[in-house]
Order: sequence, then structure tokens, then C-alpha cells
Amino acid sequence: MSGTSLTDGFVRGRWFLPTALVFGLVFLYGPIVTLVVYSFNESRLVTVWSGFTVKWYGSLAHNDQILDAAWLSLKIAVASATGALVVGTLAGYVLSRFTRFRGRTLFAGMVSAPLVMPEIITGISMLLMFVGLEQVIGWPAGRGILTIILAHITFCMSFVAVIVQSRLSGMDISVEEAAMDLGARPVQVFFLITLPLMAPALVAGWLLAFSLSLDDLVITAFVSGPGSTTLPLVIFSKVRLGLSPEINALATVIITVVSIGVFCAAMYQYRRGKSLA
Repeated sequence: MSGTSLTDGFVRGRWFLPTALVFGLVFLYGPIVTLVVYSFNESRLVTVWSGFTVKWYGSLAHNDQILDAAWLSLKIAVASATGALVVGTLAGYVLSRFTRFRGRTLFAGMVSAPLVMPEIITGISMLLMFVGLEQVIGWPAGRGILTIILAHITFCMSFVAVIVQSRLSGMDISVEEAAMDLGARPVQVFFLITLPLMAPALVAGWLLAFSLSLDDLVITAFVSGPGSTTLPLVIFSKVRLGLSPEINALATVIITVVSIGVFCAAMYQYRRGKSLA
């Protein structure tokens, strides 16, 4: 009886994991596949399939509102990711290399606060800060692209700092010590040894900050102003009035671009692994 029970348990376990995996993948990617399929739907009703067409992609290509918002979001995401990379790298380096200094606990808490702070709280705080600064010193003059970039740098910086700190904590510090023993100055050690070893973390941090900035809606809604409507704000305003097939087409384009990027990165890693082997 015990042997039969073990065999039945093994069979159930063997089928349970693949079944759970299939259900998980369907749950995650089923809505995305549905969205892509209905981007080719001839009907404007997203719940009714009336035939295959690509006219919504042509309509998207002539929609100046969406195209302008997408271009603005890309520019803001690039600027925000670059600024967050600089600030986050410095913060992560300080937290990793300088383990004891006055106020370190407070500094670490301030760096990691945006990670756990609800976005609506961050958005309200940034809005109040910008309004207060404008009343006191006259800067910034209203809310727009600059305030969005500053707000995105503020919360994206935390993610970059965590990635950089993790990378530096796992690095062998003896390499840097050996370089200094050979006469290299701290600045030379940082740019010639530490920075190249940090490169994967820097790329990952920049890409993560870029994605977070491009995707952000809540904080942007608080700190944006006239003439600074980003793509998430446009999509949200359109979805509230009813989902348009053009939004499905836009989402399909974004999914395609991201999928191509992931595939190219995977191929690069595969070929690099084969060359090193």
C-alpha cells in the first residue's frame, strides 16, 4: 500500500507542476495575446470579431495625439533614466563602500523610501514641493516636462541604487586594493576597475528606470501640466471613454518592440556563452 501511495503521489506531482505552469502562463500572457489578436479586428467593438484588418495601424500612424505623447514619453524616459542612473549609482556606491558614517541609517532609509512608498503619496508630495518652491523662489515656473523628469528621477533612483549596491556588495574588493597597492589613485581605480565591473548593473538599472518612467501614470498625473501629456495619460483618458482599437494596435507595437529586444539580448547572451565556452 505504501509503495502504491508513493507511486500515485509521484504521478500526481509529475502532472501538477506542468499543469500549474500552463495555467500560470495562460493567466499572465492570455490577456496580452487577446489584445494582440483584437488589434486586427475590423470592428471597433473589442468584444465582437468581425474580420481581419490592419486599418487600425494605419489610423494609429496618423494619430498625432498618440504619436506626440509617445515621443514625449520617450524623451522623458531617457532623461529620467539617465539622471536616475547618475544619482542612484552615487547613492549605491556610498551605501556599499562607506559602511560607517554619521547619518548612514537615515540616508539609506531616504534612498529606499520610494521603493515602499505608495505612488499616490509620492505624487502628492512632489506636487506640494513644486508648488511650494514656485511660491518661495519662483522655480519651477508651473508644472511640465521638467517637473515630470525630476519626479521620475526621484523614484527611479532608488531602484538603480539597490541594483548598484547589490553588484558592489558581490564584487571582490581585493581587485581594487591591488590596483591601489600598485600606485593607482582612487579616481583611476573607480574609472578603470570599479566602473567596468559595475557595467552590467548600470545597464540593468538604466533599463529598469527607463521602463518605470515610460510606464508611470500616477506620479505623472500629479506633476504634469499643459503641454506635457505623456502616453500613459493619453491611454488612460481614452480607456475611460471606451477602449479604442488604436490602443490595441499601439500596445501590439510596443509588445513587438520589447519582444525583439528581449530576443536579441537572449541571442547575444547565447552566442557570448558559446564563445566563452
